[in-house]
Amino acid sequence: MKKIEAIIRPSRLEALKDELHEAKISGLTISQVLGCGQQMGWTEQYRSNKVLINILPKIEIKLIVDDDNVDNIVDLIIKVARTGEVGDGKIFISNVEDCIRIRTGERGKEAL
Repeated sequence: MKKIEAIIRPSRLEALKDELHEAKISGLTISQVLGCGQQMGWTEQYRSNKVLINILPKIEIKLIVDDDNVDNIVDLIIKVARTGEVGDGKIFISNVEDCIRIRTGERGKEAL
């Protein structure tokens, strides 16, 4: 099993949710996060002072998936989230040792 964490633009969330739903992918966690990367924000005036706003709103999506689905899901995220501009986000993939469904006690793939 793999954990896919994707950080994307907030404007791409609804399209990504729709695509994941169409691909029969369920069990995702969505969080509103703040961060900065190469995009580096923008400058605003506040009481006659220039202020650099470099912490930007982003959306973090987490999925735990079977190893066989990783490439398809990553390709889907890239297709939907890519605008071609700085600030499109990142995808992180890591190993998951086990998954346990609390309600039934199922483990591994069956718990997904």
